[in-house]
Amino acid sequence: MKREDLELIVALCRNRAGLKIDIEKTYLIESRLAPLARRDGFGSIPDMIAALRDKREDKLAWAIVEAMTLNETAFYRDPEVFSFLTAEALPHLARRRAPTAAPLRVWSAGCATGQELYSLAMQIDAVRGALGGVQVELYGSDLSERCMEKAQTGLYTQFEVQRGLPIRQLVDYFEKQEEMWLMSPRIRQMARWRRINLLADLTPLGQFDMILCRNVVSQMDETSKVRVLEGLAPRLAPDGLLILGAQEIAATSAEPYLPLAGRPGLYSRNPAYRAAA
Repeated sequence: MKREDLELIVALCRNRAGLKIDIEKTYLIESRLAPLARRDGFGSIPDMIAALRDKREDKLAWAIVEAMTLNETAFYRDPEVFSFLTAEALPHLARRRAPTAAPLRVWSAGCATGQELYSLAMQIDAVRGALGGVQVELYGSDLSERCMEKAQTGLYTQFEVQRGLPIRQLVDYFEKQEEMWLMSPRIRQMARWRRINLLADLTPLGQFDMILCRNVVSQMDETSKVRVLEGLAPRLAPDGLLILGAQEIAATSAEPYLPLAGRPGLYSRNPAYRAAA
């Protein structure tokens, strides 16, 4: 790829999604764009970039950005997080919501192909008795339309179900369909999916009791990371939880969050930030 083409890709990803792309990693950029070029009928990556320059099609621009996004996920990634959420965090929040009969709203932001939210859905299905009848509403979103389509189908390869999914849950919640595995309709119906750019205005989404945004902001440049974290804060209930990746820190100058002691990547809303907001 020519330097000017690399610069165009880097700028496009930064401006549209806040992605931090290393321009020197030419092989990585080409390896992610080559399948897209083939899929859309271009003879080469340079042909695709030329079409982007000439036609300036929004659909192609977003397809390139989505291709450059790292959609790495797995069932029960960091299993101790799921254990804490279903054994402690969700029952605690359910007790607080019980007097009002309000549902618990959980959002997996940047969920890729949906394994994270389905992992939580299976856990919730198994511990419903500990929630005292409080309903849980599950929402998943990602920048990639293709990821959202796959998540909604609940159809996964043998390789995907082998990554983190206990065999007991594979038997209980999946049905074999030729070489693929289909999530049971009961679990699929627990989740709602929607394409969302986390840099957009999130106000229409309302508030959530729990927001999982794991290993997402670490892909972003510092300005976009701060913008996303500060945009998520008003979407989090005053007593809610933000869950980032274990190595991610929710630090901004506005200090919207407080870390949970002994729980890397878990944060509560800062009451002082709520008052200021």
